[in-house]
Amino acid sequence: MKILVTGGAGFIGSALIRFILSETSDEIINVDKLTYAGHLSSLQEVLPSDRYHFHHLDVCNVQELEKVFDFHQPDGVMHLAAESHVDRSIDDSQLFIQSNIVGTYSLLEVARRYWLALGEERQNQFRFHHISTDEVYGDLGDSNKLFTEQSAYQPRSPYSASKAASDHLVKAWQNTYGLPTVLTNCSNNYGPYHHPEKLIPKMTLNAIHGKPLCLYGDGMQVRDWLYVEDHVRALYQVFNDGKNAESYNIGGRNEMKNIDVVKAICEILEELVPSNPYSRSADNPLGFEGLICFVNDRPGHDQRYAIDTEKMQSELGWMPAENFESGIRKTVIWYLENRDWWEQLEKNSA
Repeated sequence: MKILVTGGAGFIGSALIRFILSETSDEIINVDKLTYAGHLSSLQEVLPSDRYHFHHLDVCNVQELEKVFDFHQPDGVMHLAAESHVDRSIDDSQLFIQSNIVGTYSLLEVARRYWLALGEERQNQFRFHHISTDEVYGDLGDSNKLFTEQSAYQPRSPYSASKAASDHLVKAWQNTYGLPTVLTNCSNNYGPYHHPEKLIPKMTLNAIHGKPLCLYGDGMQVRDWLYVEDHVRALYQVFNDGKNAESYNIGGRNEMKNIDVVKAICEILEELVPSNPYSRSADNPLGFEGLICFVNDRPGHDQRYAIDTEKMQSELGWMPAENFESGIRKTVIWYLENRDWWEQLEKNSA
């Protein structure tokens, strides 16, 4: 297949492309605007492949998108391009409306017109896969419930509201125009090549630099953590085997309080970099955990997300391979061994 991937230089997008090119014979067309969160260095290993094609392009640019579709004639779309950082959405919501809503609308329209012009056999094979987030469902609070595919949408931040809107657009294009779509909503991803603004890489790098490990509120917010390589394996499976017009929730089955995530990182660092000036010693009995601090909670901060993966398991046979303990260790080790990648990001943002 030829698969057009949007946002393929981002965290999840680059992991998806690395997976597809290494594990399948499919061809990839990567469309990415290369904002601050998109880095071709995350795709270094696949750049020489003759099955990989890159277009530096904003998905809001309809005319250029049409040229890409016409030239490459993709068999399907996996749409990951999105602004995703909640704090940034609070500071600049307009950017999220443009990228996540207008961008999805533009891509849907280009895909719809392209799909309509295909022959019947290729029309039946075509698929538009929209990748979204569990944050569209809102806040589970202190309940024991899990988000299912039937959970009501109750977004509480500009980011999650923009993603909820894009989900609704995809469903509308399916119901109104018949465009073949599938939709996935995932829990918090983590793993290699994650931008240093996100919780796990930020806390890992701050710790080894001796910077404060600041948590919002009391740090008791709960998230379900999904290792990115498990996620992209699930995405590819849904793209190929998921039922048309269906939604699938993808989670890691790893609910963790933010404070416990940070403490786990600290313990791994105590083991891996015992000679670091901020690790545990007679003069510093708390070690890296002594850097933990708390700041005022952010507006509209959801208390708990958790995903029910029953549908993925029963219909598609998917299960995460990594638990949190194995995944977080792999992640911390990756950041310790790949300083060139994140140091270049820090230099560019300075």
